[in-house]
Amino acid sequence: MSDGQPTHDEDFEEVLQYLKESRGFDFTGYKRTSLIRRVRHRMSQIGVDDYGDYIDQLQVNADEFSVLFNTILINVTAFFRDAEAWEYLREEVIPTLLAERGPDDPIRVWSAGCASGEEAYSLAIALAEAMGPERFRQQVKIYATDVDDEALTHARHASYVERDLQSLPPELAAKYFEQQNGRYSFRKDLRRSVIFGRNDLVQDAPISRIDLLVCRNTLMYFNQETQSKILGRFHFALMPKGVLFLGKAEMLLSHSRIFDPIDLKRRIFRKAASGMGTPAHFVSHAMVHDRRVDLRGIDELREHAFSASPVAQIVVTADDVVALINRQVENTFGLSAKDIGRPLRDVDISYRPVELRGYIEQARLERKSLRIKDVEWLRGPGEAMWFEVHVNPLVGLDNTILGVSVVFHDVTAARRLLEDLEHANRQLESAYEELQSTNEELETTNEELQSTVEELETTNEELQSTNEELETMNEELQSTNDELQTINEALRERTTELDRVNEFLESILTSLRAGVIVLDVQMRVLAWNRGAEELWGMRRDEAEGEHLLNLDIGLPVADLRPVVRSALSDGMFLEEVKLSAVNRRGREVLIRVVCSSLRANGGEPDGAILVMEQQED
Repeated sequence: MSDGQPTHDEDFEEVLQYLKESRGFDFTGYKRTSLIRRVRHRMSQIGVDDYGDYIDQLQVNADEFSVLFNTILINVTAFFRDAEAWEYLREEVIPTLLAERGPDDPIRVWSAGCASGEEAYSLAIALAEAMGPERFRQQVKIYATDVDDEALTHARHASYVERDLQSLPPELAAKYFEQQNGRYSFRKDLRRSVIFGRNDLVQDAPISRIDLLVCRNTLMYFNQETQSKILGRFHFALMPKGVLFLGKAEMLLSHSRIFDPIDLKRRIFRKAASGMGTPAHFVSHAMVHDRRVDLRGIDELREHAFSASPVAQIVVTADDVVALINRQVENTFGLSAKDIGRPLRDVDISYRPVELRGYIEQARLERKSLRIKDVEWLRGPGEAMWFEVHVNPLVGLDNTILGVSVVFHDVTAARRLLEDLEHANRQLESAYEELQSTNEELETTNEELQSTVEELETTNEELQSTNEELETMNEELQSTNDELQTINEALRERTTELDRVNEFLESILTSLRAGVIVLDVQMRVLAWNRGAEELWGMRRDEAEGEHLLNLDIGLPVADLRPVVRSALSDGMFLEEVKLSAVNRRGREVLIRVVCSSLRANGGEPDGAILVMEQQED
């Protein structure tokens, strides 16, 4: 099933192909909606609209790939993120896991997609709390992997700022982190048990013999096909009874055969004791050993059969010999363990309730599954059963037929329900002819309901994909919020610095006894100090913003126009004039005015400064 994505832009696919060929990173398994959104976000930041132009940018700027890589891989993480799920892991799962292992058995843990290390160190803290630091150092190895080399470098340093530890209980922060130069470093004696390395979940082989595998909020970035491959590798990596811990947006709707839920709400699963299906469904081809049907190993096959499955099932070899039967077949059709190893033609089930040998031969030759509907079988007097029979060829890795699986789905209840509905419809038609049109609509509704039932699994997977996409967008928003917080902190620091500069300049202007007027290039007043207020009796708030020639003060401002204009045209201008004026007390005074240019950083005039002093008689 596709995961509901639209047809992809060929130009965008060329970007992914370039990244794969030039850098070795394969993003083709990622969900296209979120992937396109992040690449377009990065392109908009550097002002590029065309994918081809962006490939050119990647070719000429080696640093751009690192920025793009960090944009695609949103490393949103925290210590004990989703505290309720981690609490359940610490209180229920880890004690059970330790109880199932011996006191000297090694404990191997894998943190897949560890980002900057918070998740790996959370695991270390949880295990050290449960085991004690000494036993932890002796028995535990935590393998933390990611594809982001920059994030791994950060994780290896094991050094965090105070804000990173906000989600950590204070007693754990004090116990497991050492403060030094304003940063918090994870305990060195426990740090040696955490091993960081690069691992691409899509391309690289998994780490083996793992007891606890934590991969939270990573699978949701991949499409369904890639998720299936990764989960198959996780199944291979885990030891028997190994535990898988996923993120809150991730489910295993299509993988119930290889993982059993421990706590579905908190997304904690256990490796299934047995998994049906060919190995190619769960593990990459590089990890699968060649397996051929050998009746001498029938006891081993029986151990791995779904003997407790509620659906009747029988498996025959390529030579039409009965190899496997389950309990439901025994109960329904009367077979027993004595029938294993017999030719199919000698067993009653080969011709009842339906002639199977022809369908088995057809499935073997055409190498495709067959479905036989409406198979009726009289189990006893008056006891009719209905089945839908699925005949599935079992194909080995070398493309040879290993055998054929026949599954009998009991649809008796559904059949009887359908018959009851038809009978009820006939009664209603007979009794209420006026409701004929309603009955026709009911039949249409029944057909739609039947179609809806068949599509339930598809709908569930589409809903899961939507949920994962929403969680991905939530992580992107959280990452953006972190960036905005950093920018806000920088702006606050800049604002504080500007306030200090303004206060410093204001103190200078206030301290000068002479009157100071600062003008812009339009001769409007930008600054008016206390000395100017004392000379002319005009307050600062009345003067600032007014044109110099509009000021109603005792100074003949019109006589200053030529001098000011010269200062506005010559960045090096400086001239002194003396003018008769009337001060704020109404006395005639002689004013000495020094006019100079206000220069910008480039040296060009950006205004004028007037310094005025009253001359003594």
